[in-house]
Amino acid sequence: MNKKLTVSWPYINFGLALTGLIVCLVLAIMGQIKIAAYGVIIISIIAILPEAFEMIKTLLSGQVGVDVIAIAAILSSLLLGQYAAAGVIVVMLTGGNALEEFAKNRARKELDSLLKRKPTTAHLIKGDETTDVPVEKVLVGDSILLKPGDMIPVDGKIYKGFTSVDESAITGESLPENKKTGDDVLSGSINLDGVVEIHATKVSKESQYETIIKLVSEASTKKSPLVRLADVYSLPFTILTFTMAGIAWFISGDPVRALSVLVVATPCPLLIATPVAIVSGMSRAASRGVIIKSGGVLEQMSRLDAIAFDKTGTVTQGKPTVMAIDPCQGVTRDELLKIAASVEKFSTHALAQVVVDTATKKKLELYKITKSKEVPGKGITAELKGDKVFVGSFALLKDSGINVNDPVCIGHSQKENTALYVATNKKYLGAITFIDPLRDEAKQTIQDLKAMGIKNFIMITGDRKQVGEYIGHELGITKVESEVLPADKVKILLAEKKMHSPIAMVGDGINDAPVLAASDVGVALGAKGSTAASEAADAVIMQDDLGRLGELVAISKRSVRIAKESIFTGMGLSSILMVFALFGYIVPIVGAFMQEAIDVIVILNALRARFRPRVG
Repeated sequence: MNKKLTVSWPYINFGLALTGLIVCLVLAIMGQIKIAAYGVIIISIIAILPEAFEMIKTLLSGQVGVDVIAIAAILSSLLLGQYAAAGVIVVMLTGGNALEEFAKNRARKELDSLLKRKPTTAHLIKGDETTDVPVEKVLVGDSILLKPGDMIPVDGKIYKGFTSVDESAITGESLPENKKTGDDVLSGSINLDGVVEIHATKVSKESQYETIIKLVSEASTKKSPLVRLADVYSLPFTILTFTMAGIAWFISGDPVRALSVLVVATPCPLLIATPVAIVSGMSRAASRGVIIKSGGVLEQMSRLDAIAFDKTGTVTQGKPTVMAIDPCQGVTRDELLKIAASVEKFSTHALAQVVVDTATKKKLELYKITKSKEVPGKGITAELKGDKVFVGSFALLKDSGINVNDPVCIGHSQKENTALYVATNKKYLGAITFIDPLRDEAKQTIQDLKAMGIKNFIMITGDRKQVGEYIGHELGITKVESEVLPADKVKILLAEKKMHSPIAMVGDGINDAPVLAASDVGVALGAKGSTAASEAADAVIMQDDLGRLGELVAISKRSVRIAKESIFTGMGLSSILMVFALFGYIVPIVGAFMQEAIDVIVILNALRARFRPRVG
């Protein structure tokens, strides 16, 4: 299979400029001075045209970029016949742009994820027949059949059947929700175990999944543009440079002396050393399994004021585990677990395997079960030693006439969706409750981030309030926003941005995609998470390890610190050379090579960003 080869303009521009100038140098050595001079003029003009357009756009927007000094130095060198100086600056300018483009391309190659999860078809019920149709053709009121494992194509309401639904990708609720006739279901959720029929309440483009995608797009377009680190220092340095060049011309009457000032002031540390440090940091992050999509993202990460976290799958493991086994009087915990596991081994429910695995770890020998029957969306009934056993939801026991509020039992609220209730005949035996546990590395990650100077943490989750507050307390996160949908997450984050900027958002699910796009820096856990989240994020952690977030912040801070060291070192040395040039001690071509010596110093320093930083 042939792949189309594409090479971006910055690479072409640098390649043409370098090759052309080498040819001109050879011609000059051979005595073809005039031809070499014309060659340098043509190559320089072609090379700076894209930069000139960008410079004009920047100036019209009311800002001053670092390129203005370099372009002024090149044009002045050409006008004054200092062709060698012009050539050296052209190589420096185009080389810096090629480095920045390399950083962007590296991120694109590391990430190859698209929005593949989008619902595409629906089982449309027409009379006694069911046909598959594109989801876009489903109308409000249409009847849709949902089979086990189906992604729900549009928002709807169940009118027939019972099931359990995995809404984790949409709401952030990690555990399955039991659904019955009259309950609403959201597009993008997964129908787990029952065959149900729903009436569409919204068309595809207005359903929850499409709303999330739309929110991502809107949040991305509203995102403030990043300011390059180099541009922060460009205005004062540009003013200083042109002031000293003007003074040099004024006191000497010689424009070449002013050119010498411009040449030694050409901001190589800003144009080359900064991209080198940033690219080195991005490379270091990539080697640790963290893909940063642009250098501006790394700069933002270095000065974070706050971090917001999703809960499910981000700070928690995203998979339930048994939290408690609560038997009634006369029943042991092992016996309750043994009965539940014996029945649940025949179930396809998400919690069933958790119960069976827990019993296996405790080395419990399961009972032989007969006449097992699954009640979709509610649980399982079976026979054990001639007794009828019920394992499932509160509704299953209630419908079977079993009282779970016996005073000798611990009992659970009927609103509790994270419990399995167990009964035999008409006697309630107890319940097994579940929790989505913290990631092993979550607490240490928060501690590392606090040690690096980040003090503000928020958790924004679609999960229930009591669950969110419990997890927040365990992590030391005092601000928790619970029971929120994707649109609400964006509103909450935008409110936080007014108090804390820059702010990062860390998440992994489809429901996190809009808020990742709206944040100053969106970080997605991409190993098991949604491709939608990875697409919306500015940085993607490819391993299933939240601890890499601490490494990402440490790498960012170190890379930007090294970049600033290079900037200030280079600007300081250039300022010293400007003084010598002002008084006529440096001619343009010598100044160009002295500036290149400064380049070597600051680039070598910038390359230190490639090495391992300390975390915490």
